[in-house]
Amino acid sequence: MSRSTFGMVGLGTMGRNLALNVESHGFPVAVWNLEPEWTATFLKDHGNARFTGAATLQELVADLERPRRIMMMIPAGAPVDETIGKLTPLVDAGDILIDGGNSHFQDTRRREAALRQKNIHFVGCGVSGGEEGARHGPSLMPGGSDEAWNRIRDVLDAIAARTEAGPCVTHVGPDGAGHFVKMVHNGIEYGDMQLIAEIFDVLRRGLGLSTAEAADVFDAWNRGPLESFLVELTARVCRVPDPETKQPLVDVVQDKAGQKGTGRWTVEIALEQSVSIPTIAAALDARVLSSLKEQRVAASRTLSGPDPRTGFRDVDRAAAIKDLQDALYAARVCAYAQGMALIAAGSSAFDWGVNLAEIGRIWKGGCIIRARLLDPVRRAFERQPALVNLLMDGTLGADVQRAEPGWRRTVAAAARSGIPVPALSASLGYFDSYRTARLPQNLTQAQRDAFGAHTYERVDRPGFVHSQW
Repeated sequence: MSRSTFGMVGLGTMGRNLALNVESHGFPVAVWNLEPEWTATFLKDHGNARFTGAATLQELVADLERPRRIMMMIPAGAPVDETIGKLTPLVDAGDILIDGGNSHFQDTRRREAALRQKNIHFVGCGVSGGEEGARHGPSLMPGGSDEAWNRIRDVLDAIAARTEAGPCVTHVGPDGAGHFVKMVHNGIEYGDMQLIAEIFDVLRRGLGLSTAEAADVFDAWNRGPLESFLVELTARVCRVPDPETKQPLVDVVQDKAGQKGTGRWTVEIALEQSVSIPTIAAALDARVLSSLKEQRVAASRTLSGPDPRTGFRDVDRAAAIKDLQDALYAARVCAYAQGMALIAAGSSAFDWGVNLAEIGRIWKGGCIIRARLLDPVRRAFERQPALVNLLMDGTLGADVQRAEPGWRRTVAAAARSGIPVPALSASLGYFDSYRTARLPQNLTQAQRDAFGAHTYERVDRPGFVHSQW
């Protein structure tokens, strides 16, 4: 006789906390982990909860009510295929396998199509919110069939984060749509984190603020239009002392940023779909450059530049901080505009029918990029579901125009000071390019035709032509 209504494969940080979340909302959970001792420890730590430990996947499957709902929280790639291969002979038609890891959306499409032939449902479900979100309410982005969604909705609705707009979960679309949207979420996250890091650098090196004073700035910003998890987190991180040196802990962290692949995937698919995402690409480049620590240290002894305060010597500190606030806001809108444009392109290319207003709604809570900005983002797509770019929304476009002067002053002052602000600059370049009716790519096309006979279009009549240059 079945005892559990939901299965969890993988008891790492995310799987363990999601299992606790599911059980705490009234769903008995069967759990399995590749290392049996992890399962034993988990059961010992939560002996009064409704968990059933399975020694084998056969035991896990046998313990579940039908249609079985089994979520995998395991490393992306080969481990997912291997686990699917082990589970497929054990489950029945109509059962649902859910991949909650950061899998590539094309892998999810392949897996969903293969299992569909066996009448087994496969759901690629983006999960955002980290350890805390997994335990108390993540943002969830499930793809897959309507039938699969209807069978797992009660659990996902229950465990998702909640805002005034409802649970932070929606059926994103068929096959790989959920993992595609999660990938873009992470790309926007890369961009937002880099923008904040650049602002922090300007506050510290350009304006000479201490780390504690920078924390005060981010705290103040978090009570206004920039309110967000990442701005709040930045203020908190800046206040944590290092128990060894008594300095701010962030100041003794090595300046080499890691990555797990989703940012790179975002840039790659944007290139494939011909969508411009320069803020996200700049953030990825910044992480790659940060990894060249030894080269950068050597270069710093050889390649000179201006004093970091050069561009900020004759400015009022309060006014400069207001400019930085405007720069972060405007650049953040551009990062969201790029991400949403990429989701729209993916939705069109793969016939997913993604509702961008819904994406704005479910990202408002639980996820890493949750922010007050997502309210006007959601409203923009509610007003115009086919909106081609967030900059074309009347409200957000006007907000960016108001922030534009301070944004320009910030980027210009940073350039004069030799402080790298690649994402802020890329965002401004994106804005300026998007609002420019005639760009210099007429020269690019002329060059291409001159050296390779690639042809070009004239401004005065249709059709492609070739000239002798």
